[in-house]
Amino acid sequence: MGDVLAGFHAAWEFESDSVLIRFERGIRSPKLFQALGERRVPLEAIAGVTLTPGKRGTVVLHAVPRAGADPLMEAAAGQLKDTCDPYRLVLPAERETLAEYYADELRAQLADDDTPAERYLVAPPEAPLQFKAYDGKASFDGKRVSFRWSWTGASSAKWKAGDQNFPVTGLSGVEWRSPEVFEGHLRLLPREPAGAQPGQPDQDPAAVVFGLGYGPVHESLPFAAAVLAAVRSAGGGAPALASVPRRDPADIAERIRHLGELHRAGLVTDSEFATKKAELLAEL
Repeated sequence: MGDVLAGFHAAWEFESDSVLIRFERGIRSPKLFQALGERRVPLEAIAGVTLTPGKRGTVVLHAVPRAGADPLMEAAAGQLKDTCDPYRLVLPAERETLAEYYADELRAQLADDDTPAERYLVAPPEAPLQFKAYDGKASFDGKRVSFRWSWTGASSAKWKAGDQNFPVTGLSGVEWRSPEVFEGHLRLLPREPAGAQPGQPDQDPAAVVFGLGYGPVHESLPFAAAVLAAVRSAGGGAPALASVPRRDPADIAERIRHLGELHRAGLVTDSEFATKKAELLAEL
């Protein structure tokens, strides 16, 4: 097509075999969009296209990514808020007719294939990458992930283990839990796990934990995506994506008790208490 459709925070350029998404770097643009800059999404990486009403007089053009095609979305595992979804283009409602035209044109070019992609089709964020976690600094040079523990945040277990280096050839995947939810963290999954199950992220030397202002989405998610892509490239197979394991009910109860203490002390708002309590109960 070769045409450009501009919306809030991004513009989509439609090409014969791909969609080039250019994100605005303005102060109102989500920081994740600013970090990504632009992304070229091959048509074979798109499973479908929708156009739906948005909020406050807008419409949303959504290119549904094909499973397994984009390391960023694989790492996110459904945890991104709609406002930070790079596959959503929000436009004024008066452009609905134009958006419908491009949606139909795009649908006509898509292959009728909803099977997961055998390889990543969208380029990952480029290394080197780094971010500051609550308990240390994480860095990735394209071949190796390094964790350097901080004096103030790291647990004694991590200090005893010492700073960590993980070649991607020894990894099977990554577990990313958004910093915007309770107990956010980034955990590296070994290709040959030890016999014992990994402990809580704050005790696991293969994990860094997030917190208020630490490991923000626009830094830690591109990092996780880049590591995932490197793992697949090094190992030739699909990297593992782990979900957060179910917890011991006694541990959940203790954490809810502690959360209640923070709430009574005024350190957690009513809405934050209700949200985080629900997240903990969902892990039972």
